[in-house]
Amino acid sequence: EVQLVESGGGMVQPGGSLRLSCAASGFGFGSFAMTWVRQAPGKGPEWVSAINHGGDTTYYADSVKGRFTISRDNAKNMLYLQMNSLKPEDTALYYCARPTFILATTYDYWGQGTQVTVSS
Repeated sequence: EVQLVESGGGMVQPGGSLRLSCAASGFGFGSFAMTWVRQAPGKGPEWVSAINHGGDTTYYADSVKGRFTISRDNAKNMLYLQMNSLKPEDTALYYCARPTFILATTYDYWGQGTQVTVSS
């Protein structure tokens, strides 16, 4: 059974930082690209970032470029998202997902999400 379990969300003030983690199991994690997707209240899903299977190629939405860093540890089957300089508009439920291909917005599997709230 494929499982993606996110953690690390919380409430933070504007300008603060959080590190999200995603524990993957049930598939050959190191063979697949992975993504982070977020969904704000009342809005549709927004693609945030992607990383190739080896971890040496990354992509970011313009809205987070320069502030967020995606990374992975294939030995531990873990995906990460380091989020710095957080803004209120980053408030959303953040999901890790396995895309159908690296820059796809269709996904084979999603996690349950972890809430990030940026507020003063």
